[in-house]
Amino acid sequence: MNGPVRIEIAGGVARLTIANPPVNALSAALRAALVAALDKAVADPSVRGIVLAADGRSWVAGADISEFGKPPQAPILQQVVAAFEASPKPVVAAIHGAALGGGLELALGCLARVGGPGASLGLPEVKLGLLPGAGGTQRAPRLMGAPAALALMTSGDPLPAGAALAAGLLDALADDPVAEAMALALRLAEGPRPLPAGARDAGLGPREAFEAAAAKLARRAAEEPQVEACIACVRNAFTLPLAEALAAERAAFLALVADPRSKALRHAFFAERAAARVAGLPPGTAARPVARAAVLGGGTMGAGIAMCFANAGIPVTMIETDAAAMERGLARIRGTYETSVARGSLTPEQMAARLGRIEGAVGLEAAAPADLVVEAVFEDLDLKKQVFGTLGAVTRPGTVLASNTSYLDIDAMAAASGRPGDVLGMHFFSPANVMRLLEVVRAGATDPTALATAVEVGRQLKKVPVVVGTCFGFVGNRMLAQRSRQAERLLLEGATPDQVDAALTGFGFRMGPFAMTDLAGLDIGWRVRQATGGRAPVADALVAAGRLGQKTGAGFYLYPDGARSGLADPDLPARIAAIAAAEGVARRAVSPEEILDRLVLPMVNEGARILEEGIAARPGDIDVVWLHGYNWPAWRGGPMHHADARGLGAVAARLAAFAAATGDETLKPAPLLAELAGQGRGFGDL
Repeated sequence: MNGPVRIEIAGGVARLTIANPPVNALSAALRAALVAALDKAVADPSVRGIVLAADGRSWVAGADISEFGKPPQAPILQQVVAAFEASPKPVVAAIHGAALGGGLELALGCLARVGGPGASLGLPEVKLGLLPGAGGTQRAPRLMGAPAALALMTSGDPLPAGAALAAGLLDALADDPVAEAMALALRLAEGPRPLPAGARDAGLGPREAFEAAAAKLARRAAEEPQVEACIACVRNAFTLPLAEALAAERAAFLALVADPRSKALRHAFFAERAAARVAGLPPGTAARPVARAAVLGGGTMGAGIAMCFANAGIPVTMIETDAAAMERGLARIRGTYETSVARGSLTPEQMAARLGRIEGAVGLEAAAPADLVVEAVFEDLDLKKQVFGTLGAVTRPGTVLASNTSYLDIDAMAAASGRPGDVLGMHFFSPANVMRLLEVVRAGATDPTALATAVEVGRQLKKVPVVVGTCFGFVGNRMLAQRSRQAERLLLEGATPDQVDAALTGFGFRMGPFAMTDLAGLDIGWRVRQATGGRAPVADALVAAGRLGQKTGAGFYLYPDGARSGLADPDLPARIAAIAAAEGVARRAVSPEEILDRLVLPMVNEGARILEEGIAARPGDIDVVWLHGYNWPAWRGGPMHHADARGLGAVAARLAAFAAATGDETLKPAPLLAELAGQGRGFGDL
């Protein structure tokens, strides 16, 4: 048979091979071909057993994403899975690679499953704001137990072959899964046969264990409708007949498709995929090889960056100005790894291997052997220019020279190096060994191969690289500066720090701006303002009073006896009122709704300016920056998606009203925002 499924019949076994490259996605054409091939195999009297195999690296990697948002075409996957489960002849899945989402649900419809060494099985729909919609919430719990299945589908992470076998998703492992599956199909044809997955009610396990796991999940994922739906659907396995539970699963799936929070999660997924495609990079541009790296600086950020390289298997030299600083940096790294070992997230052997890839050195000459150097010294442009001048001399041409600066001028550093084509920004986020975002800053003269190298290395470090242009603060910190300005202004106008923070945590952020500032230290922002001529009357007064945040026991909040959570300072409102009077700002009550809009909408406005200037290539790139670098709540999709969901007409009108009320010209709608709003369009239409 020509098409996406081949049929080969030999020795009483029909081998159905899926051939829908590159990942065997379950398109409408493939679904129809699967049913037709199954019918043909069942109708052939010479066939006693059936094997479902696949070509390519993946077995079946899930749904066809090109069909997302389109009307469903028959047969839907639920019907295909039901047909395989109802086959009068035993069907065995031979899984050599990734069986994900609908791919795993298809395998669960088979009577048995044989995995190869490279098999991985998972239900990642939760990451798209969805749930397994083709029987996964019913069949997986009956094979691996309800608590384990709930964990599988709400984490979205796949199980490798050995773990899948231990969990009960696989019946056997074999170096040649097709040959083993063919032999198993013949044995099953002769009997006795196990029950299909959908009929194994005894496999659910104790209801009490499931309810305990569900309660814990529900508390952690209150704003994730797909998690709530997964819990409800797995619970149905205990209380409803299979047909009714499958119907409820399908209804829940369709409800999630329409849920705004799920739409935001899907937007985030596709935005991250789009960000991986670097705009303006000539076709065929190859990354330079990076066999060794160097990091300048052994402080918190430099040590974290060095760990990123070591974790990825890349040897790295951490360079400091003197031996004592170098030893402190190495001790900081060892201490972080030891904490991971104590928590059980790292084995002692893994720690030893990673430490073995990190060496300390004194002096910039130690960067000479590196293929990539990341500078993480103090945020002072003159110092950085001096460093890049030395790096340009001591490293060989072609070595990529990157700055970790969060806001300074990359072009100035590039010019100082004497090799501007090799220079760019690689802005890690703190803690660097944890946070996933990497802003890759393309300077004016950055060579395409250097840019491709930074992006590829970012992927090797398991980061989410987003290419941005060079300007003050790039994308994330430039937008954050607008939020910070408004937060400070709201204090002067009458809001309290806890009211401002509550507006953002209520929106979905883990922390508000003032709690975050206290955690980081007020002196950090103060230094930036000193270097750039900025002002923040309240924050500057607190710094002058020695209130630097948690580390001094007081900032915007009080931290008695080393407390990690701040307490409201009853004397602070009067202090702020005096500052407001000196600044000539009239005080008033500010509503929670206004606080939230004053914090969020100016960021959207700045994002529009960033797009106008070409600093970001796509609105989705801005969203990815905020999702992965600033803990924007994923179920809100990012600032630009949030603005689209609200409607740009409403956003522009609200900003114009704020500009008129405050006299702040920066709040006037940016030209791009005003243009799109006037046309009834959104950022997503660009």
